[in-house]
Amino acid sequence: MFQALEGTELAEDDRYRKLGLMVGLELHQQLNTQRKLFCHCPTVIRDEEPDGKFVRRLRPTQSEMGEIDPAALFEFQRRKRFCYEYYNDTTCLVEADEEPPHDLCEEAIDICLTMATFLKSQHVDEIHPMRKIVIDGSNTGGFQRTTIIANGGEVIVRGKTIGIQTICLEEDAARKIADDEKNNMRVYRLDRLGIPLIEVATDPDIRTPEEAQEVALALGLLLRSTGSVKRGLGTIRQDVNVSIKGGAIIEIKGFQQLDMLSTLVELEAQRQEKLLEIRDSLKSRGISPKNLKSKLVDITDVFTKSESKVIKKAVKSGGVVFAVRLPGFANLIGVEVQPNRRLGTELSDYAKFWGGVGGIFHTDELPKYGITETDVSKIRKLVNAEEQDAVVLVASSKENCQDALEAVVDRARVAVEGVPAETRTPLPDGTSKYARPRPGSSRMYPETDVRPVKVTESRLKKIKKNMPETIENREKRFVKEYELSPDLAFQITRSQNLDLFEQILTETKVSPTLVAATLENTVVSLHRDQVPTENLDDRHFLEMFKSIAKKVVTSEAIPTILTYFANQPKSNIVLAIESTGLGMATIGEVEDIIKKIVAQQENFIREQGERSVGGLMGMAMKELSGKADGKTVKEILTKEVQELLNS
Repeated sequence: MFQALEGTELAEDDRYRKLGLMVGLELHQQLNTQRKLFCHCPTVIRDEEPDGKFVRRLRPTQSEMGEIDPAALFEFQRRKRFCYEYYNDTTCLVEADEEPPHDLCEEAIDICLTMATFLKSQHVDEIHPMRKIVIDGSNTGGFQRTTIIANGGEVIVRGKTIGIQTICLEEDAARKIADDEKNNMRVYRLDRLGIPLIEVATDPDIRTPEEAQEVALALGLLLRSTGSVKRGLGTIRQDVNVSIKGGAIIEIKGFQQLDMLSTLVELEAQRQEKLLEIRDSLKSRGISPKNLKSKLVDITDVFTKSESKVIKKAVKSGGVVFAVRLPGFANLIGVEVQPNRRLGTELSDYAKFWGGVGGIFHTDELPKYGITETDVSKIRKLVNAEEQDAVVLVASSKENCQDALEAVVDRARVAVEGVPAETRTPLPDGTSKYARPRPGSSRMYPETDVRPVKVTESRLKKIKKNMPETIENREKRFVKEYELSPDLAFQITRSQNLDLFEQILTETKVSPTLVAATLENTVVSLHRDQVPTENLDDRHFLEMFKSIAKKVVTSEAIPTILTYFANQPKSNIVLAIESTGLGMATIGEVEDIIKKIVAQQENFIREQGERSVGGLMGMAMKELSGKADGKTVKEILTKEVQELLNS
């Protein structure tokens, strides 16, 4: 079996080597600092209703070279307005872009320098913030502040060295709350804006999807080793840059599902491979970009009695139906480039974003959706489509139809050349969709409102002297020092409960194995049994283990007490013990219960001898219902059985 798996892995490596797969990662991790990067507000995310809001529209500006970034221009052309929600006590005028930024957060700089030391990166002598144009609304000022902390370095995964390009420190974006499509407005909340983010970018040294996932995990563990990063959903995101030979560099932004990273890379490589095959088919048909023209035809009259719900709705509301011919694209628009995503889906993504339409129809999938064979024949005739041509049609307002189909033609021209360089959005199944054009170099310019920070030798010496323990070293120490099993040590060192585990062991004298097993296994088991374990907090565990250490309750009571706390989160350990009746029984009470069991099972005991103790333990523990620990019960039970056998 091992040989077969090994052979499969080698075959996959060879496949991606032939494809020329190259992957680079950019990991963005929120830092757990006391203040935000450019103001002194706390780094907290809130669910309460905001105290107020304001509305803005952002516009692109020219760089110092007189150029406008294409990604910024794209966002501006969507004509969105942005509503920003704020809190009076945890956000301020800096987030609203009504006050100059404060000095850089020194704590965040130290965390980045610690990570740079882990990765053997070369720190800069002086930290200079830059502005990066971003007008999708996620930053109130129309730009994100970022700064380089270090260059170069390496991380070693399975004996292979993966280069590090840069380590940067930047501010997180505002949190998207909702889209108001009716008013073409997006709602953001300012609580997340300004939280420090460390960005670790690798060289494009990764050659397989599995390697990409392993590198992301290795970097994630090093980030966690600093002890100063936030945990939970949305606190870490990956931008994944993927290309294959003959393809293009595709940036997939904001990926959060680490366990799906290899699938994401695999499916992007597949998409580019399929797009190159489509390119080759188009070239074999003699198609070049100049064959594709934005000659749009109004075909609304074809659908005067259409059964298509989408078309009927558009026409009824005063819209039109436009079509465009794509020479040579017959039977290619329907080609699947990723699971459940075809070239037609890619064309549709462009139509949606540039034209604001709901989607497209194309002749590779027609007749369908209420569009008949007769309708298709009429359409093909109106646009002068030949047998090897495809036709794309859109139903919406005249302006939207024109914008959408021009975007379709633009995307079709690129299909003749291969893979368009673009930014994409990841989808839950590991596929991705078009997000916007790739940004250009003109999006960056100096930040003049923030003073630079010198990286002094004394600062570096202090950081190197206080370097934290890596997760891998901590795992080995837990096995040796706490006598945890290797599996349990692996689990707890990579768990979000790690800090709580160490706090419990610092404040109580209980078995490390018991604490780790409770946090990693018992809680999971209770959650599967529909217990609302999300209500449990650190206090509940600390109170419970302190009571176990003082022998107020036994470890057997843990599931019952945690269940009580989960359902009554505001309660305390005293009420929990009283309500569950799990206070420790006295030795006399334990002896009375065990003597009763021994008397009832006399025949069994005389038949089994001393072996009967094992059989009676379950009965005794069940009778005591967690009011006595197993060691005490076994000692008393063994004594009583021995006395009976000697009588």
